[in-house]
Amino acid sequence: MAEFDNCRAKHGRARGFLDAWNPQAKTLALVAHVQAVLAEYREHLPLTARQIFYRLVAAHGFDKTNRDYKRLCEMLVSGRRAGVIPWDAIRDDGFTRASSDTYSDAGDFMKACRYTAEKHFRLDRQDGQRERLVVWCETSGMVPQLERVADRYGVPVFSSGGFDSVSVKHTIAREFAGYDVPVRVLHIGDHDPSGIHLFMSLAEDIGAFCKRYGGRVEFDRLAVLPGHIPQFGLVTAPPKPSDRRRFEGQTVQAESLPPDVLADLLRQGVESHFNMQVYLDVLDDEAAQRAALLEQFDDLDTDDE
Repeated sequence: MAEFDNCRAKHGRARGFLDAWNPQAKTLALVAHVQAVLAEYREHLPLTARQIFYRLVAAHGFDKTNRDYKRLCEMLVSGRRAGVIPWDAIRDDGFTRASSDTYSDAGDFMKACRYTAEKHFRLDRQDGQRERLVVWCETSGMVPQLERVADRYGVPVFSSGGFDSVSVKHTIAREFAGYDVPVRVLHIGDHDPSGIHLFMSLAEDIGAFCKRYGGRVEFDRLAVLPGHIPQFGLVTAPPKPSDRRRFEGQTVQAESLPPDVLADLLRQGVESHFNMQVYLDVLDDEAAQRAALLEQFDDLDTDDE
């Protein structure tokens, strides 16, 4: 790295762990508030920085300004380096990794296969339903929380962020058209001009592509809805004066929904379209097939002995 010595930053910003962090009292107070938020929503971790920000604004008297959001983000970095904020409590995006699984020998591979059969064998839990559900979220950082709810029903969670590329929409539409039942997309996004127009663009484009391929798809706006603002006391802001797109009322970010409220909305949304008895029958069949599969692995172990 010697060739980059002249490019090193001169600001003295910490790298690695902070063994001697001595923040001001105001920052320590912020740490305490963040720790309280993380404790309250520990069943929904990790949270994004913006989700924490909105909970601080709604419940801890934090100012809703870009400056205060930046201060929070800087504290979350320092707090994790110093060990006062858990690393795995904060959701960060932007990292991609590509690698292959490896094994020490054939026996290790067989152990991995048995573990996979025990922990990850799944039937299609939407099999037999009158329509196939998909969750689509505008904010990728919220995917782990949504997946925690949707996965038990076998419902996938999509997110591509922003105004999705035409290639993505075409690919998804062709996938939807391949199902033998209609698809219903439960959409979660910001209640602002961008979020509303993104939802409409997504629904219209995928709907048109899907129809051409002989499929059927419906889009339902699950959140944020205008009625959610008074119902849950959400933090609002006026639309940007520079945004001339048609929109009425105050804007709300999806991340301002409390994580437990979001989980309940999604659970209710999925179950409202599910035949629960059909779903429970699939779970019973899945358990029986898993048990039979594990018996086969156990028989292989016995034969090896």
